[in-house]
Amino acid sequence: MTNGIFNVRTPFNEPIQGYTPGSEAKSALKNEIKRLKDTVLEIPLLIGGKEIKTNNIREIRIPHNHSHILAKYYIAGEKELEMAIEAAQRAKETWLQLDWHDRAAIFLKAAELISGPWRGTINAATMLGQSKNVREAEIDAACELIDFLRYNAYYMAEIYNDQPNSTQFEWNRIEYRPLEGFVLAVTPFNFTSIGGNLPITPAMVGNTVIWKPSNNAVYSNYIVMKVLEEAGLPAGVINFVPSRGIDVDRVLIQHQDFAGVHFTGSSAVFESIWATIGSNIGKYKSLPRIVGETGGKDFIFAHNSCDLDALATAIIRGSFEFQGQKCSAASRAYVPKSIWEDLKDKLIADLKTIKVGDIENFTNYLGAVIDQRAFDKIKGYIDYVKNSADAEIFWGGTYDDAKGFFIDPTIILTKDPKFRTMEEEIFGPVMTIYLYEDSQLEETLRLCDQTSPYGLTGSIFARDREVLKKMDKALYFAAGNFYINDKPTGAVVGQQPFGGARKSGTNDKAGSKLNLLRWMSVRNTKETFVPAKDYRYDFLKEK
Repeated sequence: MTNGIFNVRTPFNEPIQGYTPGSEAKSALKNEIKRLKDTVLEIPLLIGGKEIKTNNIREIRIPHNHSHILAKYYIAGEKELEMAIEAAQRAKETWLQLDWHDRAAIFLKAAELISGPWRGTINAATMLGQSKNVREAEIDAACELIDFLRYNAYYMAEIYNDQPNSTQFEWNRIEYRPLEGFVLAVTPFNFTSIGGNLPITPAMVGNTVIWKPSNNAVYSNYIVMKVLEEAGLPAGVINFVPSRGIDVDRVLIQHQDFAGVHFTGSSAVFESIWATIGSNIGKYKSLPRIVGETGGKDFIFAHNSCDLDALATAIIRGSFEFQGQKCSAASRAYVPKSIWEDLKDKLIADLKTIKVGDIENFTNYLGAVIDQRAFDKIKGYIDYVKNSADAEIFWGGTYDDAKGFFIDPTIILTKDPKFRTMEEEIFGPVMTIYLYEDSQLEETLRLCDQTSPYGLTGSIFARDREVLKKMDKALYFAAGNFYINDKPTGAVVGQQPFGGARKSGTNDKAGSKLNLLRWMSVRNTKETFVPAKDYRYDFLKEK
């Protein structure tokens, strides 16, 4: 019995460690990288708290050294997915009955475990499995995941304290119930933090979850599961099942107890999931919640009054960090012709200093793209440009997959604002720049707004305030996360809730209360202290 109203401490964003030369943090991380590389980890399914193995085994290789096997993992089939449903349903009642502060304590403890003893392991796993440099791993696998855990617990407490008005005659109360059934979390390869957050957020508010991680992030995502287990997460609350999409569709999404999906990935896959839900709508006990963040064709739009140093830095950081494998990565830019010559010189000066290679060498800015399939896709776009009369390679355009899947930072110049690389999501270190006439600002803003089907992130650069206002208005629906004089990436939990509309998803803003509310089913209770005992109203008393 709980007799108390408890507060969650006001959260703060986890400080980013710099891993400077000679620091203890850098030495410890390098030792952890070596330890992980020296062991081939075996990763089982985790269903109902039990380790399950199947006959379907796959390998995890380091993207920047694809001859090195990091781990072997098991793929769930239909039988194991059915087991996961049963485990989630068994765990639901006891998880539902647990006081909310007990649930919160588990995830707050997980945050401190990642901040402390697990930090090196989760960062090293992300660097090796996803080829992130040390900063990209630190701000993702450590800091952002810690922030999600701390802030979501705080937001949950705030939501629970949000109650309706009452009168002297009645007491109105709202309970924020979990959904009936299980929630499916389908997570991407590019952010360990998103991999953890998608199953954790529904679980925190009382749901039980089946987690299908990306095959390219099983390594780091398994570490997240081990942290949650150490934090005291009960068996069956989150079930970890690497699996094939076709089996997930047939067994999980079409199950009568399917209550919702928390998704980050490609637009095509999300639309397929939505179509499956629609075609099976009659069999569900409740209408499923559909929450998804998908693709982007994110822009940088510059005015001739902008700060050129800031613009050049935004193009390089926004386009090439983590090899451009971010849904928020800048991949198209609109630059006035009058500033191009000066901007070009600044870009070249910086690009000459960028190194690409093994992320264990901390002087390398870019690692490898995630796998052969991604390498071939990005290479195909670059080769297309080389054979086109409407565009040219301004910088880069080189690649090599002999040892790792390396693609050098590439900038394309095009004369066609609807050129293929201005419209299609590439998901690699490729930026396309369109040079527009300074007098054509308004027309080019319309082009920017109408060229892509996505609406995720975008940024504008100008010093002139009236111009900034005009650009902001013209691009009002073009991005769910909008940046002024900054790169269009790097949203921070608690500061910039993240998500986009149009073909970029449902815009349910991870890192805010809005996302938590999607996993709740509200019940209102009205308790009347002195109920009416006569049906007659005063208006019936006619003279």
